[in-house]
Amino acid sequence: MKSIYLDHAASTPVHPEVAQRMMNVMTGQYGNASSVHAFGREAKKIISGARDQIAALLGCQSDELVFTAGGTESDNLAILGMLESLGTKGKHVITSAIEHHAVLHTCHELERQGCEVTYVPVDSTGRVSVEDIVGAIKDNTVLVTIMYGNNEVGTVQPIAEIGEVCRSRGIVFHSDAVQALGSEAISCRDLPVDMWSFSAHKINGPQGVGALVVRRGLSVSPRLFGGLQEKKRRAGTENMAGIAGFAAAVELAVRNMEQRIQHYSGLRSTLLQGLRQEIGEDSFVINGNLDHYLPHILNISFPGSNTESMLMNLDMEGIAAASGSACTSGSLEVSHVLQSMKLSDPVLRSAIRFSFGLGNTTQEMEYTAQKIGTILNRLRK
Repeated sequence: MKSIYLDHAASTPVHPEVAQRMMNVMTGQYGNASSVHAFGREAKKIISGARDQIAALLGCQSDELVFTAGGTESDNLAILGMLESLGTKGKHVITSAIEHHAVLHTCHELERQGCEVTYVPVDSTGRVSVEDIVGAIKDNTVLVTIMYGNNEVGTVQPIAEIGEVCRSRGIVFHSDAVQALGSEAISCRDLPVDMWSFSAHKINGPQGVGALVVRRGLSVSPRLFGGLQEKKRRAGTENMAGIAGFAAAVELAVRNMEQRIQHYSGLRSTLLQGLRQEIGEDSFVINGNLDHYLPHILNISFPGSNTESMLMNLDMEGIAAASGSACTSGSLEVSHVLQSMKLSDPVLRSAIRFSFGLGNTTQEMEYTAQKIGTILNRLRK
């Protein structure tokens, strides 16, 4: 069997329709959207058209959409840009212990600048408690930032409930929805969220482009200087082909979302059923929430083995999976997400993240389960 890619939570292959749209732009347009001549006007038309298209699909206004270089920049602009506009000293921010490092490291920078940050815990399934958010709010709380769905275990957070709490108290609410787009019905207009982070390469779009949605009436100070692009919120010549590809990817993701969810759910079920048959239900543990989860992410521990050995052996069998953990000096660090869930050491140190995408098949899931059985027999001897 050909190589099997089960790391779509890290990055996805570019969809052929997206690639074609980008190629048309790259080979047919080369003006700078800031130029006033015909070439510049045509470039501006492409970017504006993509902005309008994405805004309509996400349920926001076109002028609320800021194009960025991806999810990390969107998170940075949302958090640092908001606090810059308010002044960090004496301000308080709330986030969770399992956020992506693009949020956590940004919050660490806020602390360095004199801002107070509270990191609320999660339960054993990786879910935040609304009550803990309420309990952490202070008179000087100005921002809450909680991810929509976790990138390692797939747990979906009570975004609507947290948003209602923030809105009732006049606190800005930001959500990193990078992993959720395409797997969850997201309407920026209908949900009580003030800022949203998105990224193209998680939904079969190009790497290096994303967006931040900033609700009208909010101000974020720029992190890049040198131009008036994106209504002075993000300087720099726009990534025209990337933005066009992003728009095509969002259209595909939203238009075909129900089919995507059914496809991912079928793959998930097939892999789990295969593991039950191959190694028995008592030989693995599902990490995450079994009621509130992203269908394309499945985090499983195989107590008695270890993450690094399993990943290496899977790779030798042509199966690409991930740990969700940071890699430093060639060795894996224990996941901060799984640590925050307070899992037992055998579960913590044997976790593997399988994440599905459009090209995966049920036959691949059956094959993967068989190979896991073979690998575990070899490792446990």
